[in-house]
Amino acid sequence: MAPGRAPAWLELLRWHKPSGRLILLIPAGWALWLGPAVPPAASLVGWIVLGGLAVSGAGCVANDLWDRRIDPLVARTRHRPLADGRLGVGTAVTLLLLCLVVALASLLALPAASRLLCVGLALATLPLVLLYPSAKRWFAFPQLVLALCWGFAVLIPWAAAQGSLLGARGGWPLLLTWLATVSWTFGFDTVYAMSDRDDDRRLGVRSSALSLGRHAPVAVALCYGLTSAALALAVVLQGRGGLAFWLTWAAASLAMQQQAFRLFRPSQAASAFGRHFAGQVRLGALLLMAVILSSAA
Repeated sequence: MAPGRAPAWLELLRWHKPSGRLILLIPAGWALWLGPAVPPAASLVGWIVLGGLAVSGAGCVANDLWDRRIDPLVARTRHRPLADGRLGVGTAVTLLLLCLVVALASLLALPAASRLLCVGLALATLPLVLLYPSAKRWFAFPQLVLALCWGFAVLIPWAAAQGSLLGARGGWPLLLTWLATVSWTFGFDTVYAMSDRDDDRRLGVRSSALSLGRHAPVAVALCYGLTSAALALAVVLQGRGGLAFWLTWAAASLAMQQQAFRLFRPSQAASAFGRHFAGQVRLGALLLMAVILSSAA
């Protein structure tokens, strides 16, 4: 292992890059603090975080198993553990199974009243999680598949906290939070795919960045706008708000649009798209802070 480099198994799980793990847990936080019972129990938050980390790790391993012959041909991924031979398929499969066992244990530790529903939702998301890495081979917008996977990061925590996917106001707060998550994920993952456009085009791999072409920045801006609007409406429907919420929400929303506007600049370095992704982690967390502040108003 090169000096200063993370262990190969840690790289395979992407746990050496916390941004990608936090960006999955943020929508779970939106769901937990938008429900009627706030603040959520610390034990519930802990099990949701552990389960989210396990599912995220499983998705990363499945992705690298699917792409182990493509990754060596792409500049951004050629040094991943399976691509450069530091880990074998057997080790990767073992890690994948271990992550799924930890995720299942986290589900079984959830409140008894919601456990069956949460297990059902988790089983429903597994096909999407395992299918996503292959989507780039047959679907023009594979980032939408990932976005639908991310949507379960809202449904499961909501079900765990409430014991149901229904609730007051016909379930609209949950639907809006789910919509915010799906649109946000599609937006930031489209930007992430922009760094690979040349390699993907050469290899015949599909992505929303390629399919949208020059319209990609507009699509990203619309996704971020929909995310902010949907979350704000969910907060209002829950009878919350307050000055602190609106100021924090406005700051995050404007910063998201500013990030999207930068995508219109021509000939950007690949590192710019990585910085955009990291910036969305901070802005998504700022939106979470806004939601938390709304519950305290």
